[in-house]
Amino acid sequence: MHDARVQVLVAGAGTVGLAATLFLARHGVEVLAVERQTGLSEHPRAIGVGPRTVEFLREVGLAEAVDAVAVDMAGGHLGMIRAESLATAEALADLSPSAAPSAAPGARPLADPLWDLSPGRLRGTCPQNRLDAVLLPAVRRHGATVLYGTELVSFSQDGERVTAILDGPDGRRSVRADYLIAADGVKSPVRAALGIPTTGPGPLGKPKVNILFRADLRSLTRGRSFLACEITRPDFHGMLMTIDGEREWVLHVGYDPEAGESARDFTPERCHRLVHSALGSQAPEVEIVSVLPWRIRALVASRFSGGRVFLAGDAAHAIPPLGAFGMNTGIADAHNLAWKLALVLRGSAAPELLDTYDAERHPVGALAVEQGRLRLADPRLHWDGSPAMAAERARAGVVNSPIVHLGYRYASTAVIDPVADPPSREEIALNLDGAPGSRMPHLWVTRHGARMSTLDLVRSRFTVLAGPRGAAWIQAATEAADRLGIDLGAEVITADPDAGGDAVLDPEGSWPAAAGITPGGALLVRPDGFVAWRAAGLEHPGRELEQALIRLLGLEAEATTRTPTSGTSRNVRRG
Repeated sequence: MHDARVQVLVAGAGTVGLAATLFLARHGVEVLAVERQTGLSEHPRAIGVGPRTVEFLREVGLAEAVDAVAVDMAGGHLGMIRAESLATAEALADLSPSAAPSAAPGARPLADPLWDLSPGRLRGTCPQNRLDAVLLPAVRRHGATVLYGTELVSFSQDGERVTAILDGPDGRRSVRADYLIAADGVKSPVRAALGIPTTGPGPLGKPKVNILFRADLRSLTRGRSFLACEITRPDFHGMLMTIDGEREWVLHVGYDPEAGESARDFTPERCHRLVHSALGSQAPEVEIVSVLPWRIRALVASRFSGGRVFLAGDAAHAIPPLGAFGMNTGIADAHNLAWKLALVLRGSAAPELLDTYDAERHPVGALAVEQGRLRLADPRLHWDGSPAMAAERARAGVVNSPIVHLGYRYASTAVIDPVADPPSREEIALNLDGAPGSRMPHLWVTRHGARMSTLDLVRSRFTVLAGPRGAAWIQAATEAADRLGIDLGAEVITADPDAGGDAVLDPEGSWPAAAGITPGGALLVRPDGFVAWRAAGLEHPGRELEQALIRLLGLEAEATTRTPTSGTSRNVRRG
């Protein structure tokens, strides 16, 4: 057994663990991820990649790569359908491909409430195994290490470090890390070792098996696409899910342990029979690929950290699947934590910044768990996002899904004067108004003729985004970055086509209204794209900006000059 030293150790290299590793590595953090499985899972698991996750992928330069492996549903799809079998699904028989709702390439998709509010969207669903296959090479390109077939078997911590014992192909070894992230699943051994309890109903309904199979179903789908088909046969109830829309599918079937049933009962022969029953009399040849037992759970850890250890993803919250909140909430956990760890490890922020991880992400995780659970009782409240269902959602306590993905607010010491309560539980546009604690507004702008989102201007660091008369904020940011030794971006967003240079052009002049500022005001945006502070007007930008940063990062007010330990620039970056 020998010692190794890293800044952050990540336990678990599923999607959330890989995302955490990638985000940290891009911030220049030395990170090691370990995974007890021998490699990437071939099972698709989740398929819905939410808009906030696509924003993260855009930030790290992977949005196009993930879109390339996503399932193309740009021509429109049926969403959720219901039938005794796929062969008898009236929704597939009644509409021909030519009659399907569709949008021209590049046009606004039908009923997309986020079209004007986020740059993040894929052409369709993306199975989790395909997402992982894009994340892993990116992790390694950024210099991080992922060890498969390696398990975290124990750990201890003190005020300086975490010491972990790993068991892998070459035997046991110890690793010392400044911090540990537990992305080790719903039954998280790390969470158990920390003694962190969970709240919530826990397991819901009967356990299930997820049967992954391959079959050419074009004769049954008739050129149409759908997300899910609820199978309502007299002999069994199941859910058929599309994976690639062509040859890969999964069938979810429940079983009853109280009746003596178990996952072991799902032999290849039985799985073939179930799949053929779900497909109907015209079922083609079927290849059973794998069978994965699972169970719907609704629980949230009582806290998301313990000392120098942080919980993320299913280790922090188990979320029922309807709504696609689970994986996406976990990736957002990782993104929130990564920039904070990077600043603390770099010496650009006080360790107290890490306390805001639990303060911010625990309420979001609890919301996602609750919303996933409420949707199980009446799936219509999810599938029908129309305004006509708003009253029914309100009566049931259901928040419209775009709010859960993107419209929540943060209230912590990493936000100055947060506006904690979102204005709406239904209209996402009302919640992205530039208020402190909200995700910053998205507008399409240009620089040197290139189209970009205002979110693209942040580039993983604190950034000042000023109105068209806010040039003084550039000088203020330069001085604050130099005095505090931090990496700080600054931009003026203007409608003036003659601004020249590196000007960010907002042709319609929408930025001040969208951000809730005057033309001389500014937003201070965090590395995660959330508004940390809003200066509505222009009074004393230099003093106010520096004081805001000192407060947000926990820096000493009397420190007039700081030298970063590594990886930062003392200059303001533009573009």
